[in-house]
Parts: sequence; C-alpha cells; structure tokens
Amino acid sequence: MTTHEITLRAMRFHALVGILPHERELAQPIEIDITARVAEGDGIVDYRHMYDATASVFSNGPVDFLEEIADRVASRLFADHRRISSVRVAVRKPQVALGGPLAYAEVAVDRTRDD
Repeated sequence: MTTHEITLRAMRFHALVGILPHERELAQPIEIDITARVAEGDGIVDYRHMYDATASVFSNGPVDFLEEIADRVASRLFADHRRISSVRVAVRKPQVALGGPLAYAEVAVDRTRDD
C-alpha cells in the first residue's frame, strides 16, 4: 500500500485561546502544523480544504487549551477526508508568558483513523 504525506507548516491565526481573563478578551497568534498521511484511493485531498477546515475550528468562540484545538483539527480532517489515515497536529502559542525567555509553547496530537 502506498501512502502520501501532505504537510502544512506554520499556518497562522489570531484567536481567543486560554483560561486567563485577558486570553478570553484579546486574540493572540496561534500557529498550527499538520502532517496528514493519505492512503491510495479515488479523488484528492486538497490542502486548501485542509487549511479551511483548520481555520474553522476558531469559529465557535474562545478555546480553553491548545490540546482542544489540535483535537478539533484532527477530528475535522478525518470527517472531511476519508483518505486521511493518520494525522499529526501541532499547535503553538508564541506569546505565552512563563517568567523567562521562551519561543513558544506547543502541544502535538497524533491520531490514527479508528475505522
């Protein structure tokens, strides 16, 4: 069986993400990477649709945790594209204050299609 990978790196969005009061009021930059493994089959997995599916996870208002974003993106990609067999979604928050120098906080989720 042949698989292909589609990778989208450093997609940038502004969103309400976090549990602190200021994170619920001021949108902040979020970066997302996706690596999707695509099995053989009919049709294509269009990376434009993958981008749109990723952007749509922010349309329902504030999100508490980066993990929630990654899970939503993975679920949406599986729902939209039957040929995606597994996906890795990494979500970064570059402007996180933790008391010292830090480039970003990142959460990554690896999921495989269950069915």
